[in-house]
Amino acid sequence: MRGRCGRQIFKESTMNEDTIKGQWKQLKGKAKAAWGDLTDDELTKVEGNADQLSGLIQERYGRSRDEADREVRDFFDRHRTL
Repeated sequence: MRGRCGRQIFKESTMNEDTIKGQWKQLKGKAKAAWGDLTDDELTKVEGNADQLSGLIQERYGRSRDEADREVRDFFDRHRTL
């Protein structure tokens, strides 16, 4: 679904950026479990930024941008209630 600006749809369906950053220390362990090839330093630098995390996943795992965006969106949606 990329009718409107694709990045806008991605941002709307993820958690509020401030909330993500506030909870990132807790979520970082879950992100490490989901994407074990990402280093702790990389996950720390991301600080819950969905675009940066998506870029790392795309680069490390050879995913398309759409696939990486979907994985990150699904991850944040699953962990929304933290």
